Amino acid sequence: MPSPRSPVPALLLAFALLLPLWPAHAAQVRIKDITDMQGVRSNQLIGYGLVVGLTGTGDRLTNTIFTRETLISMLNRLGVNIRAQETQLQTHDVAAVMVTADLPAFSHGGSRIDVTVSAAGDASSLTGGTLLVTPLMAADGEVYAVAQGSLVTNAFVATGAAATITRNVPTSGHIANGAIVEREVPVDLGHRTTIDISLRNPDFTTATRIATAIERRLGAGTARVTDPRTVALDLQGRDPVASLATVGDLYVTPDSPAKVVVDEASGTIVMGDNVRLSTVAIAQGNLTIQVTETPEVAQPAPFSAGTTAVVPRTNIAVDSGSRQRLGVLPSGATLRDLVRGMNALGVGPRDMISILQAIKADGALQADLEVR
Repeated sequence: MPSPRSPVPALLLAFALLLPLWPAHAAQVRIKDITDMQGVRSNQLIGYGLVVGLTGTGDRLTNTIFTRETLISMLNRLGVNIRAQETQLQTHDVAAVMVTADLPAFSHGGSRIDVTVSAAGDASSLTGGTLLVTPLMAADGEVYAVAQGSLVTNAFVATGAAATITRNVPTSGHIANGAIVEREVPVDLGHRTTIDISLRNPDFTTATRIATAIERRLGAGTARVTDPRTVALDLQGRDPVASLATVGDLYVTPDSPAKVVVDEASGTIVMGDNVRLSTVAIAQGNLTIQVTETPEVAQPAPFSAGTTAVVPRTNIAVDSGSRQRLGVLPSGATLRDLVRGMNALGVGPRDMISILQAIKADGALQADLEVR
């Protein structure tokens, strides 16, 4: 005799059906993913050098005087005196470049960092070149790293008799681990009694949630919000490194203001989940006039002494957009409602930019509109 049917599969099926209706929770992130420690940052480095080994795509020495003078000075330092023959320098395999890099915090002497190399003269390509030893200085004028190595441009140029194809930027290259750190930027954490945690996106709500999470873990009085960007961490005799490691792994739910960012150049629109609309009606339609010319050749009858003529034929089509409908979004409409309504009207991204600007001008967009 078959056993009674177990209710477990039925309960699992019901639970699976109810999962899509379960209220969604905002995503939580770690504190170290949305904050930085004040006073601990990277430093920008810059240097001037030469790239050699190019296949005729370097600077023209008759036009770029600084490249020629740099090459002559470098050869003189290496014991090659060419001052008397400097007017005969006609090489096209050398290019003057600017070298930039970021020196990360806590970098130690001997560690390596990436560098970016960009042409400073009229070189057409740096592909296949080698950067010679180039000191990299910070804003204080001190040398913090030295760069050298082979460039990678990830670009190519193909030239023919009547056409040229260029992919990416051949006058800018990259050297992975191309610089050695020579000087450190000291950061002393051992004697600190307080550490300021800086939010990358300032917000009072997020800062308060971070302070609450820290106090829940380390105890009352260990965190205080000083402004929308800063949360002051009181170490209270704790080890700074261990405290920062503990705080960084805490999870919080960041808050963000209602904002719409529009890039008119590319037609990109980014809208936050907190964007709300007041009651508004939207209609979108364009007047399109298409003119098509299809001239025809008229041949005269045989032996008529006539001449061949071209008869113009013009076809004009007008589309007033009358098929577009009027859409109404009720008060409190969300981002999803707005996108659904725009898609129903057949609105593209560039038309949506104009509509968002009109809604903002009408006062129905309850968010900050930033146009770039």
